[in-house]
Amino acid sequence: MNGKIKSRLLDVLMATIAITVGVVINVVGDRWTGVPLHIFSGIDYFTYDWAITLFLVPFVAGLPVALIYGFGGKLLAFFVPFIVQGYKYLDVYYGSAAVPEDVRLLPLVYWFLVVLIAMEFAGVGGLVGEIAIKRTYGRTPRHLRKKPGNALLSEPLPTADSASSGVEK
Repeated sequence: MNGKIKSRLLDVLMATIAITVGVVINVVGDRWTGVPLHIFSGIDYFTYDWAITLFLVPFVAGLPVALIYGFGGKLLAFFVPFIVQGYKYLDVYYGSAAVPEDVRLLPLVYWFLVVLIAMEFAGVGGLVGEIAIKRTYGRTPRHLRKKPGNALLSEPLPTADSASSGVEK
């Protein structure tokens, strides 16, 4: 195996570990709050625990994904709520999990909207994790930012003469 294949395999391994850690954190958070996002029982269903399950749990699950994987982890963080909530939805849809009589499974379109919001908050958690790694947000790497002693970046840019068009003769 050459170095490029080893590097790709290491990336896949780190992505798998990061997503697994995020899924475990998301499942633990869902069990801690005890609110399933895939079923609906009426307006009383929307409680503080439901909001914590929808917003805070995916955010917290997205943080370690980016911290473990590194740059690009915010994109992997989107998969965590989709995997967890997708498994739970399919579990109820195919009848493996028991559902009380007074609740019903959300239609797929409504469920996807709820999961999309959870995925967005997981992505924000991944973004915060990347910012924590990078210590800044933006595209300029730390070693290229303008510093007082950096001669490459502290030189002024050449200006065009007002009489010429800037083209050398």
